[in-house]
Amino acid sequence: MLLSESDGHPAVASLAKSAYDRLSRGEAVDYRLLDELIGEASGKGVLRALHARYSPVAYEAIIMPILAEIGRQKPVRPRRRPDGDDPEADPLRAGAWLTR
Repeated sequence: MLLSESDGHPAVASLAKSAYDRLSRGEAVDYRLLDELIGEASGKGVLRALHARYSPVAYEAIIMPILAEIGRQKPVRPRRRPDGDDPEADPLRAGAWLTR
């Protein structure tokens, strides 16, 4: 659907075509391509146009499988703790609880 709706936006059309071609050959589509596709579609106003043209249910049916696949594949970066990795600085991991 993004391919057919991105006629006036060559960058979006190229990314959508690449994803479509990979799917049609039975290949997996990497999350980075999908992430770039969504980013370009958002930046070029294609997502806004889809949202205006289709009902909320149809819009979600178009976008959510792509977002779900990105969420499934994309690695989650570990969060850095502001206090380093000191267990005593974290009240949930500290050896003794402070009482007042």
